[in-house]
Amino acid sequence: MANEWLWVLFALVNFTLLLIMYRIFGRFGLLVWIGMATVIANIQVVKTIELFGVTATLGNIIYGTAFLATDILNEKYGKKAAKQAVWMGFSTLIAMTVMMQLALLFTPGQEDIAQPALRTLFGIVPQIAIGSLLAYIVSQYFDVWIYSKLKRLFHGDRWLWVRNNGSTMISQLLDTAIFCGIAFYGLYPLDIWFEIFLTTFFIKFLVAIIDTPFLYIAKRFNHEKQIVREG
Repeated sequence: MANEWLWVLFALVNFTLLLIMYRIFGRFGLLVWIGMATVIANIQVVKTIELFGVTATLGNIIYGTAFLATDILNEKYGKKAAKQAVWMGFSTLIAMTVMMQLALLFTPGQEDIAQPALRTLFGIVPQIAIGSLLAYIVSQYFDVWIYSKLKRLFHGDRWLWVRNNGSTMISQLLDTAIFCGIAFYGLYPLDIWFEIFLTTFFIKFLVAIIDTPFLYIAKRFNHEKQIVREG
């Protein structure tokens, strides 16, 4: 199967699993998903693939599901619940980074086979780690803020796609700019850096479009009382 078709299938599977978690566990399922997604995204980002004629990282889809989850929380439970989810994801990412950096310090046994693989996955340089953490907290907080603003301007289900796509696409642009600006600063010539920036945002742009129908489906779930107070 070509990478492009597999990527579309992969996106549909990711968003479907998110909806299943929400359907079964409600708001708490979204909170758990966000924590999990931030960790998995930072593992998958190590793998690069050829996609639509460019080189891309694999973690953009699962990372995009975290934005969908915060949009669902913002839409159905208010800004306060969405902010709580952002900080949960940020805390999970910090905890994972600290624990795995300490784990790498242990001297492996003579028969150990895991240390090289773990160092490849988690032995990220501080520049990339800082870029990832800062990009996440700034872009997610901005996503919550701008979604709330758009929610006031564009009411009702008719404009749900505007709220979702507008907040996610702008937030992903900010996320890409911060991450690439910090993580890859001084590592590449400006033209190469700009190409990485454009291709990364293009993939995230596609993910934002794909997630829209899933927000409409989540909107129809009524198993919990909605919280409409803004925090």
